[in-house]
Amino acid sequence: MSKIRFGIVGTGAIAQTYAQVFQSSRLCKLVAAVDTKEEAARSFAEPFRASIFSDYRQLADRKLVDAVVIATPPNTHSRIAIDLMNRGIHILCEKPLCFSREDALRMIDAASKNKVTFTMASKFRYVADIIKAKSIVASGAIGRVLEFENYFTCCTDMSNRWNAEARISGGGVLIDNGTHSVDLIRYLCGEIQDVMAIETARVNELEVEESVRLIARVRGGVLALADLSWAIDKQIPDFVRIYGDNGTICIGWNRSRYKIKSSADWITFGNGYDKLKAFRAKVENFCRAIYGEEELLIKPEDALASVEVIEAAYRSLRRNLWEKVQKAQVSIH
Repeated sequence: MSKIRFGIVGTGAIAQTYAQVFQSSRLCKLVAAVDTKEEAARSFAEPFRASIFSDYRQLADRKLVDAVVIATPPNTHSRIAIDLMNRGIHILCEKPLCFSREDALRMIDAASKNKVTFTMASKFRYVADIIKAKSIVASGAIGRVLEFENYFTCCTDMSNRWNAEARISGGGVLIDNGTHSVDLIRYLCGEIQDVMAIETARVNELEVEESVRLIARVRGGVLALADLSWAIDKQIPDFVRIYGDNGTICIGWNRSRYKIKSSADWITFGNGYDKLKAFRAKVENFCRAIYGEEELLIKPEDALASVEVIEAAYRSLRRNLWEKVQKAQVSIH
């Protein structure tokens, strides 16, 4: 089986972890790097002896790649993805996928028409402890799930980054970290029906929201909460907590454990979050899906749902109300 030939569009911070995956993967190899800053592309490509381009269309014209990672700012995702999928190239697109349900549907339609593999890269679903936690929930060990909590809070200076420019990012911490939260809620608890988003003060005076509490009502009665902030460091050891009527699961940055009511002891089931392993898992799942060996862990309909929920959350933020998630009626093959 030959290695899948990858290109990467955008060689900024997130691309550096992909580079580590490409250096050691037995399933794929990096053959091209694209960045509008030629020196950035050159520096990224050099260890791989990969070709460099300043425009993704030049890469497509050369027919060098089977698949592309899109790691550019979100306002470019749909245009680049659709152009490349129309040329028969498989797409692994960084989150957030895009700004609107309409753009997401256009991306999914392009993938379907061109029979290419298409997924959103939301790394936390590939964390081994998250997958184990889903299994524990499914086993019934903690009983019926009643509440879900997620914490992505740390002090991060976004003032000089594109994340703080709404026309490029689509918003602030809600679309950035909240996309991960939405994917985790859906993966571990089920479909989100309604959301409410509440913003705290903007201490750094950014044009986008810095701290948000997202509350979601999930089908089946689960209440989910996500605390998202670039301005507050809550120093909470767990980034996910799941509460059932018979026990609790805590998924931490350095350790994951669960406890059932009838026992005084916590059972450790993992070592927490490992960023590189999560990235490797998502790239390799994508490769195996291209080969037809396994299903995507994040399917196009999951990517669409993340966009729909975040859209609803922004409507809530503007109106200060509970907001129903508007679902597209679409058949995805």
